Amino acid sequence: MFTGLIEETGKISNITPIAGGKRITIAASKVLEDSKIDDSICVNGVCLTVIAIDGKSFTAEAVGETLRKSTLSLAKSGDVVNLERSVRLMDRLGGHLVQGHVNGIGTITKVTNLGENYYVEIELPIDTERYVIDEGSIAVDGISLTIARVNGRKITLSIIPHTWKVTSLNKKVPGSKVNIETDVIAKYVEKLMKPGLSSDAGTFTEDWFKQMGY
Repeated sequence: MFTGLIEETGKISNITPIAGGKRITIAASKVLEDSKIDDSICVNGVCLTVIAIDGKSFTAEAVGETLRKSTLSLAKSGDVVNLERSVRLMDRLGGHLVQGHVNGIGTITKVTNLGENYYVEIELPIDTERYVIDEGSIAVDGISLTIARVNGRKITLSIIPHTWKVTSLNKKVPGSKVNIETDVIAKYVEKLMKPGLSSDAGTFTEDWFKQMGY
């Protein structure tokens, strides 16, 4: 589990093909401080398991569904990536709950500079727009962001100068691909509201919620 608060950006130093996937080595510093083999590090919004580590880099593998759903399938040496270690129970939750389970790839359609701030418009992957709302949370390349506006499959994000400076967003242009993870809470609510799903009190309907005092 992550918070979407990027600790640092790293740089992909090597990619090696493996059976059904890629082995990726990333140069970093801060996220290596207390990390060890089998720990989780979020790389551009994708939860990866550390399989090797030294004082200057760590290595992880991406296969199958991870490559199909994320921009790691497009990754190349030299790419700058957002990095975050998994959250500890003692940590403040400064962003929102981010699983590191990417829903799909979005496309940046517009970047507008407004003084020191930026507006970024993104076209979401198909079938994800139902999980977003105005002022709701979303993770873009692992960054916890607040949605300013929703217009069908397109969302607009207002990016503060600090976030623009310390993440890979400052390298994005219209046409850039980004990993999208919608708020997990919306997915659970959707499942609970599906017809035919029942509980001890009966089907989860509007009447059932009223009986439960909601």
